Amino acid sequence: MDTGESKLKKTLYLMRHGQTLFNVRKKIQGFCDAPLTELGIQQANIASSYFKDNGIVFTKAYSSTSERACDTLERITNMDYTRLKGLKEWNFGTFEGESEDLNPPLPYGDFFAGFGGEREMDFRARLVETMESIMSQENHDVVLAISHGAACAQFARNWEATSQIGPISGLKNCCILKFEYENSAFTLVDFINHDFANA
Repeated sequence: MDTGESKLKKTLYLMRHGQTLFNVRKKIQGFCDAPLTELGIQQANIASSYFKDNGIVFTKAYSSTSERACDTLERITNMDYTRLKGLKEWNFGTFEGESEDLNPPLPYGDFFAGFGGEREMDFRARLVETMESIMSQENHDVVLAISHGAACAQFARNWEATSQIGPISGLKNCCILKFEYENSAFTLVDFINHDFANA
């Protein structure tokens, strides 16, 4: 018998920030920060239009403490939001701000931990703990969270077994991952990589 259990489902829209100066210059960008480019601002505006065009209204909004994430969120909505360090990108240690040419081959695993950065599973656990803390609260029915590329990928990877769309890759700037949250578990139900050809 249907007891209205579906009403317990909540929705999380997890989104990557817009393009930054360091993205353009191919710099390793985790805990360090760089401003949005003009294209990054346009990308955020396109993502904002996606939410408006689909009648999506947020009950709460969160952002990584990094400026690039906050600036993206402020292009999406003018509602009050909370900044959380738990939504920050992978800490790449002394590789921060260096050329992406210095990155090891994927998967990174614990490589950066040897240089003052985070272990992969510690990074993933931080994200999972943060998202669960957010979504378990009352009045969090439809939540927007702005984070980062590796962060979005790691969080999705943690819930790959329950994903309705399988593994994802190629997370562009301002891509959106739509998760349903129920009984302390997340299910990836949609992945939107916008077309920025006209941006």
